Amino acid sequence: MTNERLRIRADQLPLPPGPKPNWLAPLLLAGMGALFFTSYAWSNWLASQRVDIPSLYFAWERHIPFIPWTILPYWSIDFFYAGSFFLWSTRAMLLTHAKRLLAAQLISVACFVAFPLRFAFEHPPAHGWAGTLFTLLGGFDKPFNQAPSLHISLLLILWVAYAARARGGWRWLLHGWFALIGVSVLTTYQHHFIDVPSGWLAGCLCVFAFPLSEPTGRALRCEQTRRIARCYGIGAAAMALLSLAIVRDTLAAGLLLAWTALALACVAQQYHAGRPDGLGKQADGTFPMASWCLLAPYLCGAFFNARWWTRGQPGASRVAEGLWLGRFPTAAELRRTGANAVLDLTAELPRLVRPSVYRCIPVLDLTVPSESDLRVAVDTIHAWQADGRTVLVCCALGYSRSALVAAAWLADQSPQPVAPSQLLAQLRAARPGVTLGPRSMEGLAAYMSTKRNQTEHRPLSGVDDAI
Repeated sequence: MTNERLRIRADQLPLPPGPKPNWLAPLLLAGMGALFFTSYAWSNWLASQRVDIPSLYFAWERHIPFIPWTILPYWSIDFFYAGSFFLWSTRAMLLTHAKRLLAAQLISVACFVAFPLRFAFEHPPAHGWAGTLFTLLGGFDKPFNQAPSLHISLLLILWVAYAARARGGWRWLLHGWFALIGVSVLTTYQHHFIDVPSGWLAGCLCVFAFPLSEPTGRALRCEQTRRIARCYGIGAAAMALLSLAIVRDTLAAGLLLAWTALALACVAQQYHAGRPDGLGKQADGTFPMASWCLLAPYLCGAFFNARWWTRGQPGASRVAEGLWLGRFPTAAELRRTGANAVLDLTAELPRLVRPSVYRCIPVLDLTVPSESDLRVAVDTIHAWQADGRTVLVCCALGYSRSALVAAAWLADQSPQPVAPSQLLAQLRAARPGVTLGPRSMEGLAAYMSTKRNQTEHRPLSGVDDAI
């Protein structure tokens, strides 16, 4: 996994300029601070009224050392929390950050109330200034509220906020200190290991749900996207129920299934909204850290599913001079085609190679590119070929989304009107697995009709000059 994929990134498309926060930042800080202590104390009190509160931990956690001085980085998150409200240049960005923090608070408190857990180990004594900080912490932080760790959820949200603004050596110092904060929840005996990944995922969910960027393109909701959303929703519910059934007996497997359920639920929501950009894939083909962490089971499943369905088949097929059609390429497959420009139609696969030129037009799997997407894609191919480049058009399999783009390009190349069925036959001759369903064929026919009308209404050369 490359550093680029793991890097905590600023959102690429900031919200438009708006009113500056000014007085709103301290007001939100006061309100969120009051909510934090009130809700946390309330959930602690509720948990303390119960008997036989369980603990979930691995046997190897008993070997984690207790390191008193790490209480300092543990406490330091309060400083970063307060300062984060003053990072933002616009009111809209500040409100988005506050929504992330509020969502993390609500998710954690809801879990603390519904499924309280107890820290199982005895706290060794601490002395000096570290002992004083532990005493202060024990005044309001009881050992009942464990998973997901609110400390870790807030850490993730703050990490994203500060990393977007840190530069040079300060950025590395920030990463080091924030990593130490993450480790400190274990070395101060405040949390068991299960609380850390669950808290991290909760934080990722908050960042994913409230992006700092505007949606790119318009939503494409239809019966197809709603049907796929229902399928992913059913899958998410099944994984969640299975996780609850086995988590007590097989903790690791239960956590993995819960992670998968959360990823599928997020994918279902994006299909329901009809937003290809909602999964987080950026213009350069990478995913931000929050999307990677949250959607990893889905992203990995999508990749291996694509490889399974195209096993034994060529990765890419030559359609015409200067144009290849294929599945999402590896470096070896790209070298074999000789392509030095890649047009990527996937919304669910991170870029694997670095061609000379790359462009992503994200389209949700099992859906059809819009007419505007087809126009942009075909114009991009024309522009690259005019520069003498060899182009690979790809999607997960190279059978549908990318094939529709290749068919639209072939229609543009034909000197005479041609039927969509003829274009499909031409593609299948080059790549037999190509499948364009009824909706794809309708989209192709609409694209061809629009292009034909534009050509017929184009003014003759010299007419404008003569008028």
